[in-house]
Amino acid sequence: MLEISRLSKSFGGFRAVSDVSLTVEARQIAAVIGPNGAGKSTLFNLITGHLRPDSGKVMLGGRDITGAAPHRICRMGVGRSFQRTNIFAKLTVFENLQAAFIVHHRRGPNLWSRSDSLYRDETMELLRSIGLGGQEKTIAGTLSYGNQKQVELGLALASDPGVLLLDEPTAGMSSTETHETIALLERIAEERELTLLFTEHDMEVVFSIAQKIAVLHQGHIIAEGLPDTVRANDEVRRVYLGHGLTHQS
Repeated sequence: MLEISRLSKSFGGFRAVSDVSLTVEARQIAAVIGPNGAGKSTLFNLITGHLRPDSGKVMLGGRDITGAAPHRICRMGVGRSFQRTNIFAKLTVFENLQAAFIVHHRRGPNLWSRSDSLYRDETMELLRSIGLGGQEKTIAGTLSYGNQKQVELGLALASDPGVLLLDEPTAGMSSTETHETIALLERIAEERELTLLFTEHDMEVVFSIAQKIAVLHQGHIIAEGLPDTVRANDEVRRVYLGHGLTHQS
């Protein structure tokens, strides 16, 4: 579904991503992990068109999307969430998701004149799907951080992606919110037959949900494979010394 081949990106003299290759199969849940500054967000920005690579290719279902504009990549079936919540804080939860449907269906010119009647059923169904049924009238900016991340997930899902990229989906969450988010992501991925690629610092999250893990360190992939294989890798253990990697069951 997603094939990254020898992708590189430098900023001045600093090489943030260096010759990275990675494949993600259809309906697979894959994780990219690594210490701060490893290049994870840069890699995601390269995949989704927010940055243009210096070299390498990004293929989506056999189609070359390297360097395409973010809105084009979105329309090709790639959804994205960010480290910081990216929602319409002053709109209600319902209006957030409804606006996403309107934009996806290219009804933007009618956004305010007809928004009260467009995609209401689809919006309510998505609200229930992401666990926010009953919250449709709540102003999004007043929600808990975990609920705001659910709204952001809904915004990404409104474009009906086949591939979903999540940048640290549980960052800043409480333990309860984290476990709820893991369960939500697994359910959504299964119900929608999604291919899921995410970055995460919480190793408990990574090893509880990921079917494949790639470890990024100083812009390079240093290990890739099944969770148990990655956990046993000596170089990964060295990179994550003190980060709790070896204590996860």
